[in-house]
Amino acid sequence: MAGDWFETVTEAQRRAKKRLPKSVYMALFAGSEKGVTLEDNMAAFSELGFAPHVAGLPKEREMATEVMGQPLSMPVMISPTGVQAVHPDGEVAVARAAAARGVAMGLSSFASKPVEEVIQANPQTFFQSYWIGDRAGMEKRLERAKEAGAAGVILTTDWSFAYGRDWGSPDIPDQMNLKTMLKFAPEVLRRPKWLLEFAKTGQPPDLSVPNMTAHAGEPAPTFFQAYGEWMQTGSPSWDDVRWMREQWGGPFMLKGVMRVDDAERAVDAGVTAISVSNHGGNNLDGTPAAIRALPAIAEAVGDQIEVVFDGGIRRGSDVVKAVALGARAVMIGRAYLWGLAANGQAGVENVLDILRAGVDSALLGMGRSSIHDLTPNDLVIQPGFERRLGTDSATIR
Repeated sequence: MAGDWFETVTEAQRRAKKRLPKSVYMALFAGSEKGVTLEDNMAAFSELGFAPHVAGLPKEREMATEVMGQPLSMPVMISPTGVQAVHPDGEVAVARAAAARGVAMGLSSFASKPVEEVIQANPQTFFQSYWIGDRAGMEKRLERAKEAGAAGVILTTDWSFAYGRDWGSPDIPDQMNLKTMLKFAPEVLRRPKWLLEFAKTGQPPDLSVPNMTAHAGEPAPTFFQAYGEWMQTGSPSWDDVRWMREQWGGPFMLKGVMRVDDAERAVDAGVTAISVSNHGGNNLDGTPAAIRALPAIAEAVGDQIEVVFDGGIRRGSDVVKAVALGARAVMIGRAYLWGLAANGQAGVENVLDILRAGVDSALLGMGRSSIHDLTPNDLVIQPGFERRLGTDSATIR
């Protein structure tokens, strides 16, 4: 419907806030501790500017690229995010939207929809996993993703279980039963549109994580059961990363890299791609904005592996800035979740259309006919912008 269309991701977030119960909205807003990293992820983009041309601009602009063997209509991918109780169709709606707009999707192992169903909606799906349990359990989940037809695997490693938010953490139940529904009834009843969407399905939001089982159809653990196992599992070693990449035997991304020395170790481990990311500000607060760490990492390893960026993308111009600083493509998280909450599959498509239009506009203004022609020279970069983490040089340049 025309009245459901929105023109910016910020407007999608405003609509999501009005539509979602407070606990659900705050779970998406997330962040950790004081929110320094959460804020810097977006604020850092304001320190990057453009120097536009006014004549001789290209009549057509090329946005297509490729990541981990998957063709993309523009340098944007869907980042994996956990249980999406913002809409009954959850990850399946996101997969359909991504397929409709020609972009690939990362599916979380903590997703609310099974990998088989999501891949059916979008064959360009990468299965994401944390290092949880032992190698035998990891191998079984990888085999299930392979049998389902996953185009690649994403291993996310940037998590220290930081908790406590100065603005308050959301109250997330372990499962939806009568007691839980009665407890949350006051805030849910204030959001009748959200409630009606789930009422039509005859099912409450599903807080289980079906992709944490070895086989489809097995009883799935709840989010917090799986989270508890994750907390009790030690962090992976570089040998574990190499082992997992070898077990998969196909396109493999390591997500959460913020240091040059870690990026170089990822190259040694044989990964296909890395994602420069600080987990959207949900991890160790005080970590710099991911865009600040991108240039040094791209400079160090960009000619050896694919470098993807994830963190704070809200506009097409943000996408262009990241690509100019060395990213092959970007991943979006909250941006598409706001769209999903605002208007389901159509809302996600709306967000992707906003980004596409913004990329095209920025390319036109700078006189670039292709995203592949972008360089740091296309940007106005404020002094002290970069953070060269994990190098022998100063951390600020």
